[in-house]
Parts: sequence; structure tokens; C-alpha cells
Amino acid sequence: MISGAVAVWNAVPLEQRRMILLLVGAIAIANIAQPYPDLAPLQHGPTVALVLAAPWVLRRWPLSTAAVACIWIFLLLHTLGARWIYSYVPYDDWARAISGHDVSSLLGATRNFYDRIVHFAFGALLTLPISESAQRRGGLRKGWSLAFAFAAIGLGSALYEIFEWLLTILAAGDTADYYNGQQGDIWDAQKDMAVAQLGSAVAVIVLLRRRGQAHIGSPPAPEKDQP
Repeated sequence: MISGAVAVWNAVPLEQRRMILLLVGAIAIANIAQPYPDLAPLQHGPTVALVLAAPWVLRRWPLSTAAVACIWIFLLLHTLGARWIYSYVPYDDWARAISGHDVSSLLGATRNFYDRIVHFAFGALLTLPISESAQRRGGLRKGWSLAFAFAAIGLGSALYEIFEWLLTILAAGDTADYYNGQQGDIWDAQKDMAVAQLGSAVAVIVLLRRRGQAHIGSPPAPEKDQP
């Protein structure tokens, strides 16, 4: 069993293995002196499960390193937000420490907007992996694969909001508002979905302008045999 797991791990391109290990390290660091221990398992659990499954998934359905990097960046952003359950990411404190000014005052913001950043990143960063999968396994042309990815982002956003709602009812209980990060906004779910769709639209435009780039839909380059 162990030798099989090692074989699966070694079958993943080196750059992608490094990203997986760095994500494991980020999750571990994010849980040091965890400020919200009761909600940490709900926030980090899905990421841990995805990390554990990643070598098998990438071996069965390989993606280019560019596509994996997009997923990796998104998960790093999520891991950072998950440490502070999104609503309390102290970016204003960080900004004041660096520049003497906080972001919220400069933008006139009355809520923590880190969750909006991650929802935008969901659309912007996952459009490429979805499009690549649609080309390589669905046989779609680039334009149609991007249309599919744009629609998939909308579906994924809606399903996530429904999942989040059900999870908070079943598991989060009285802490639902904190776990969801809605911060008292009754339209939070709709705004999150709109921001994700906007991120995907930006990604579609960028990828269409880069027509002909080899990494879109191309398999990862095989590793050279080690001596």
C-alpha cells in the first residue's frame, strides 16, 4: 500500500508536488494558536481532504502546472481566510503596520471584504483549470471550453452557497453567521456569487486574448528520469 502511494506521488510532476507540500505547510501554520478553534475544522477540513486526494486526482486527471498553480493560489487564499473565519482577517492591521493607513478607511468600507476577494479569486483562478479539463477530457474547443468554465463557476458558486447554508444548519449552529462570514448582510450569498462570476468573466477575457498559448489544454511536461 505504501509503495503504491509512493508510486502515485512520484507520478505527479515535481512542481506540482512542491505546491502540495507548501499547501500542507500553510495549513499547519494557519492552525498554530488558532483564534477560532471551534470553527477551524469546518474551515480547513475540506482543504485537508483535497490535499490528501490531490496526488491520486492529478494522476488520474492530470492538469498543466499552470492550472494546478491557479488552484494552489486559490487554496492558499482560502487557508489564510480560514484562519480568521474570513470575517476577521486583519488586513487593516497589516496595512497600518506597513503604511500607517488602513484599507477600510481609504475605501470607505464598513465590513471586512476578504471573503469577497476569495470569491473573486474562485472565479478568476478556477476558470483555467475547468476550461483545460473541458478541452482535454470533453473535447471542447477553446472558446466553448471557456463558456463551459464560466457557466461552471456560476453553478459551483450556487452549490457552494447552498452547501454552506446546509452545513451551518447541521454543524455550525449558533455560530452560523460567523462561519458564513455574512456579517449581517442578507444579500451576502448573492453578492458572493456575483463577484465569483465577475472574476470568471475577467479570466475568460484574459484567456481569449492569449489565444494559442500552449499551456491551455496541454498536458504537463514529463519529468526526466533521475539518475
